[in-house]
Formats: sequence, structure tokens, C-alpha cells
Amino acid sequence: MGESWPVPDVLAFLAGRWRTERSVRDLASGLEGRFEGVTSFDALDAGGLVGRESGVFTWQGVSRPAGRTLRYEPGGGPGRADVRFADGRPFHGLDLTSGHHVADHPCAADLYRGEFTVRGPDRWRTVWRVGGPAKDLLITTDYLRETPGG
Repeated sequence: MGESWPVPDVLAFLAGRWRTERSVRDLASGLEGRFEGVTSFDALDAGGLVGRESGVFTWQGVSRPAGRTLRYEPGGGPGRADVRFADGRPFHGLDLTSGHHVADHPCAADLYRGEFTVRGPDRWRTVWRVGGPAKDLLITTDYLRETPGG
């Protein structure tokens, strides 16, 4: 997947607005969908960031507005964050000090395994492999900073 870029301060790296493109492939059926939009990482009063994603998701030719909100709270050091759902439930840890991280999130009987790779100062990617009795998905998201360099 190419070289990864170490991130000394994950919250500073993420802050700002990112163009977001995601492909969703159902490996069992072969169906594919696509999300296109933006993700804005804005400061939280208590520290950390709130990541708000908004855009359009197209599945089987039908496009709908889509979005989600995640919280990125300070982790065990500046290169780390604790990612939580909007309601505060834990999602996964994130350590980008090496520019690459793998995280697991169990969801009922399914397992989400995410691979995070920083591709440069203004680009990063997540690849989630979701497997279990209810799901068999590959979800790839590319983020490109809308204002490069900061």
C-alpha cells in the first residue's frame, strides 16, 4: 500500500476539513456502493475533536444523504486518540505514531478490523474488513485534506 507517514500529534493532523470518498463492497453478493462527501474535524470544548461526516451514499443506483459523527479524544500520548461513537460508546483506539495502525471492534457476532494508513501530510486511508454471520464487507475510505498543508 505504499509508505506510511508517522504522525507525532494525531489530533493536530486530523483537525480541519477532508474530502471523503468511500467504497463499500459486499463480498458475499458482489454488490458495491459509494459514499462521497466531506469530514470536518472540529475542536471539542473538553479537548479532542468531533468528526462530522456528511455526503451522499449510493447503493444499487439509489442515492441518499448520509453521515455520521465520531469523537476523537486524547489517548495515551499525542500520537494516540480514543475514538468513540457520538453517544460516547468506545469504538477503537488509534495510534498513528508510526503512520499505520490496526484496530478491532466487535459488533454483536461480527468483527470490524480497521487498518489506518497515513499516506502523506494531507492524505490518509482506512480499510475496514467486516466479517461474521451477518456481514462480509470491505469498506475503503480515502481522505484528502481540502486545504493542503494545514
